[in-house]
Amino acid sequence: MTLEELALALERGAPRAVYLLAGPEALLRDDALALLRAKVLGEGSPDFNLDRLDGASASAADLLDAVRALPMLAPRRLVILRDPEAGRAGRGLSDALAGCVEELLGATDPGCVLAIAASQVDRRSRWVKAVGEAGLVHCEAPERRPELLAFLRREATRQGLALEPAAAELLAERIGPELLALRQELAKAALLAGPGQRVRREHVAAGSEDVAEEPIWDLTDAIGGGDAGAALALLAKLLRAGAVPPVLLGALASHFRRLLRIRSGEQIAGPPFLRRKLETQARRYSPARLQGAMRAIHDTDRALKGEGALAPELALERLVIGLL
Repeated sequence: MTLEELALALERGAPRAVYLLAGPEALLRDDALALLRAKVLGEGSPDFNLDRLDGASASAADLLDAVRALPMLAPRRLVILRDPEAGRAGRGLSDALAGCVEELLGATDPGCVLAIAASQVDRRSRWVKAVGEAGLVHCEAPERRPELLAFLRREATRQGLALEPAAAELLAERIGPELLALRQELAKAALLAGPGQRVRREHVAAGSEDVAEEPIWDLTDAIGGGDAGAALALLAKLLRAGAVPPVLLGALASHFRRLLRIRSGEQIAGPPFLRRKLETQARRYSPARLQGAMRAIHDTDRALKGEGALAPELALERLVIGLL
């Protein structure tokens, strides 16, 4: 199901016992988690009924304890497990997860909702098969223009904005399939338009940066080639030219997401020269390193939202060094 289908299902009835939020788009995974948290916990305190686990550090015992704990003064608890296949626990965590999924789905009235968020999963895993298509939420950024425009229309509605079609077209053209950047640039254009005013093309033109393709290639080429000096110099140049950190981060996320898809055997749409360049860069990274790069990009996204102590420019510099 899509994020919109998840929202509709949660409006219509009780949540399922298990959800798998799978795909490379961190913003969609976070939005899906927010929907589930609101449905399961409502306005109540999460102190006793919310557990967050990370596959990089959680053990099988941690997972079992969280899933089997009784809800406190509420009908359900929410357990969030991120990237279950990223840790060193290996098969032990995977087997425990499969057992938890089967136990929850087989219960008449489970007191827990398990939400598993992952950028990539092995569809052959027992636990993934146990979740099934009914619990799978696809979290992939749309790349075709009609889908991008549909996302912008939904986002404008979410933000309570009136969006002119020409403004949506320009945003999609300039930013590309970077959902976080699209969300932020739309909010910026709304500020330029003024409270209660329709967001028009001129507001987008005045406020957004064009980083959809070419302006980022020199930076990604330097990163892919391991040239730290050139990469940092290009990053500084882009920032001095007025590029917004979240937009740059979105462009890097899109680039490395495409590299990961290529290393996973997928075909990327685009002209031959673009596919050749992406394939050449993808060969410089192992799949595990690309997954690590996506996690680092997601961590930097959190830092740009204020969860870290670094200034946005320094957070980007740290990311670029880590991606080399």
